[in-house]
Amino acid sequence: MSLANQVRDQFFSEFGDDPAFIVRAPGRVNLIGEHTDYNDGFVFPLAIDRATFIALRPRADKCVSAISLDIDDRRHFALDALQPPTEPEWIDYLAGVAWSLLERGYALRGWEGVLSGDVPIGAGLSSSAALELAAARAFHAVSSFEWDAPAMALACQRAENEWLGVNCGIMDQMISAAGVQDRALLIDCRSLEIASAPLPPGAAVVILDTNTRRGLVDSAYNERRAQCEAAARHFGVAALRDVDLAAFERRADELDPLARRRARHVITENERTLQAREAMNAGDAAALGQLMIESHISLRDDFEVSSPALDAIVDCANADDACYGARMTGAGFGGCAIALVAADGASSFVERVTACYVAATGNQPALTITRASAGAGTVFP
Repeated sequence: MSLANQVRDQFFSEFGDDPAFIVRAPGRVNLIGEHTDYNDGFVFPLAIDRATFIALRPRADKCVSAISLDIDDRRHFALDALQPPTEPEWIDYLAGVAWSLLERGYALRGWEGVLSGDVPIGAGLSSSAALELAAARAFHAVSSFEWDAPAMALACQRAENEWLGVNCGIMDQMISAAGVQDRALLIDCRSLEIASAPLPPGAAVVILDTNTRRGLVDSAYNERRAQCEAAARHFGVAALRDVDLAAFERRADELDPLARRRARHVITENERTLQAREAMNAGDAAALGQLMIESHISLRDDFEVSSPALDAIVDCANADDACYGARMTGAGFGGCAIALVAADGASSFVERVTACYVAATGNQPALTITRASAGAGTVFP
């Protein structure tokens, strides 16, 4: 049974009626452009075919009441009595989106609903953005304000930054809000301009979940962001996006070795991401795969956000004849990698890489062939 039908059926069981709306927002995987978003740079994600669904109906009061099927939990909050969390839980993502929308001047109605999702938590596939954008879609459905994907993405990013305490960039929320079926999306994280591009013909995307997890708030993510901001100040620019490779190389020796490595990753990753657009528009899977390989090396050695599990699964993938290129994806320190493979060999690739990773680590991975999906939307009515 689909998740949409599951939340619909459970809504009927709970409330004795069909929902007025069912909304959906996808997770994402990033082809290339990692740790560039909060540096005002370029990213190239795609919305995946895993998502969060909410079946809901409006309420006459200012209360939001939600049931999570995934953890069998029921929570509620009042829109006129929002309090920041000390230890964020799933309901705080909904409350944070409400707070951010109210701060932006949106008039919100309450609602009650049932939610469920199949984006793995902590895997680097942005289950948090899927939940945030699904919440935004729920408020949109009952409150009758105009849907604007970039504005909703910014509102949800602010909720994650200021309500939940995670200093994420705009990529996760933007791709969940604005994803395009069967296309990856090049996002300029400064202007929020987007341009879609197709995957090379005959290529498929495989998500390589190491089944190791990390928490963004507790990880070195915020530390990396601060290091990048310090390097940008050294160059006298607003963000590392404004430093090209030639300018970096002229002044690299002015930076301490750690700052030099961090800046080098961001600056070269931006260039790789723009080159990836050229490769995709040319249908050149080999060139795109090589850029992904170079991205992983940079993330591993210069940005130091990989992990033994991520390195092992990437090595297994890159050694396979069906693979054009593989890299870690997401914030790092665990979670998922991504591989670009020949579509006609994707199923056997999954079997071989699974066996290779188990032999290397003793850990059982979860490999999924995915496709690009549309961004957040209303699926019923």
